[in-house]
Amino acid sequence: MVPSRRVYLLLLLGIVTAPILCLFLNIKAAIAITLLFDAIVLGLMVVDGLQVRRSRVQISRELPSRLSIGRDNPVVLKVTSPNANALIEICDYYPTGFGISAPALRAIIPSNSTQELKYTVKPTQRGEFPWGNIQVRQLGIWGLAWDDWQIPQSLRVKVYPDLLGLRSLTIRLTLQSSGSMRQSRKTGIGTEFAELRNYRTGDDLRFIDWKATARRVGAYGNAMPLVRVLEPEQEQTLVILLDRGRLMTAKVQNLQRFDWGLNATLSLALAGLHRGDRVGVGVFDRQMHTWIPPERGQNHLNQLIDRLTPIQPVLFESDYLGAVTNVLQRQTRRALVVVITDLVDVTASTELLAALSKLAPRYLPFCVTLRDPQVDLLAHSFTDDVTDAYARAVALDLLMQRQVAFAQLKQKGVLVLDAPANQIADQLVERYLQLKARNQL
Repeated sequence: MVPSRRVYLLLLLGIVTAPILCLFLNIKAAIAITLLFDAIVLGLMVVDGLQVRRSRVQISRELPSRLSIGRDNPVVLKVTSPNANALIEICDYYPTGFGISAPALRAIIPSNSTQELKYTVKPTQRGEFPWGNIQVRQLGIWGLAWDDWQIPQSLRVKVYPDLLGLRSLTIRLTLQSSGSMRQSRKTGIGTEFAELRNYRTGDDLRFIDWKATARRVGAYGNAMPLVRVLEPEQEQTLVILLDRGRLMTAKVQNLQRFDWGLNATLSLALAGLHRGDRVGVGVFDRQMHTWIPPERGQNHLNQLIDRLTPIQPVLFESDYLGAVTNVLQRQTRRALVVVITDLVDVTASTELLAALSKLAPRYLPFCVTLRDPQVDLLAHSFTDDVTDAYARAVALDLLMQRQVAFAQLKQKGVLVLDAPANQIADQLVERYLQLKARNQL
């Protein structure tokens, strides 16, 4: 039981009126009246607090079974008031280190009703975390006391990679391959025959199927030409190598680079599986830590999520040559090999450049690096302050060194994508879809 602000104001009122009573009564009588007044206030406070216990609200918590790292995950508290209006304050003991939209919730619940209170949590680490009980305060009918108690709701929650982003990507890929968006596909993009459709203005005349058009004219008398629609080739192989070494332990916007890379890995794997390709994933540092052979199907995506989620980055220097050699031994067919990592400059990334060069021309190597958006911001911020100008010069030098390394990779036939860490997943998927459409693999 906790006194409300009204109790303190009433007690203060008793102290203030005591000197006034002394003007009309003797000191002993004034003190006696003041003490009696305070005792009545405290007694009513106790009674008010006891009354709340007979009409406590009931609260249950609902949250996703799997939380997504770096995303605002919704949490719903269902509050039921039994027989009286209830003014409540709620503090949910969420896991330490989670970002939260509202540390405390306050609401008035009408009698005999249920109300949903919502807030969001933003995890910054993957793994399993304890979620505590719910601390509740409910104000008495007279507004003199808060009844304070805990509702047992402790559990353990698991934080996964960005599953919300994967869900959005699934919807986008489905829309692109069906319905009205499928009807707007361009002819000639791809190598595998998909269907015949009526010629439309702007279609390439080279893809008109004259034999099918002639049969149609003979059978139905319809002279509308038919056009062959080609789709990108399926059942190709995509291998993703995710670095978990020292460079991937740095934090970018409250998430480690490895977490951004893991989100990009799963997004690219989802796109590859959705396009009918075989997708394999390797996670490496000084050695190949985890290897998941290329497979197809939705079940394979679930396997990737389950096996990759527990992996954490380590403070070891990565062996790029060893990882690439491991892939060459395991994967004999031509494949798109995507290496998700980071680099500093040509000197520090010599081994990475040599490893990726080893993949060409038998494979199609693709180097993906995660840039810190803060570096971009510093590089493009103009200032008269000497300290800020020095920081800008360092940022510009870092970006220039990266560009020199990328230029050497491109000269050796390596595809390159350098994007801010918080945008890498979307840009990587878009680049992969372009590669498929152009049949570069």
